[in-house]
Amino acid sequence: MNFRHISIRQTLQPGDIGRVIQLHGRIYAAEYGYGIGFESYVAAGLHEFWQQYDPSKDRIWLCENDGELAGCLFLMHRSDETAQLRFFLLDKAQRGMGLGSLLIQQFMENLQEIGYQEAYLWTTSELKEAASLYLKAGFRRGETHKSHIFGKTVTEQYYGWRK
Repeated sequence: MNFRHISIRQTLQPGDIGRVIQLHGRIYAAEYGYGIGFESYVAAGLHEFWQQYDPSKDRIWLCENDGELAGCLFLMHRSDETAQLRFFLLDKAQRGMGLGSLLIQQFMENLQEIGYQEAYLWTTSELKEAASLYLKAGFRRGETHKSHIFGKTVTEQYYGWRK
């Protein structure tokens, strides 16, 4: 794993929320054809994250390449026993080198450290590489359903993990 130009920061600074929204909007539009509704969805989720942010329960990983946001992952508490994996994304240039695996590993280690008994996430069937990482980390795929969100029809997938 060569992350020579990548630094991982675990604190939010002014401008970071906007950069995470922009990264999601740009990548999902280019790679999956998602519309502006997806960017709005990410913005609402990040607003919710910040409104309930508790550094003893929540975690943030921001990957930067020479100061540019290149990826992220958020651990968001839902209760004292349950967390949600959110906003996991890597810029195309940062994929395939093990950075995604490292982020998921750190997510799982923090779940254990904080004491969560379960975690979950929602994704779409298009994100096969990410799904592979979730399964390797011990998540199990659960329910799926089709919906028309973000400007197109997608198959939403639930993944859950239990200690």
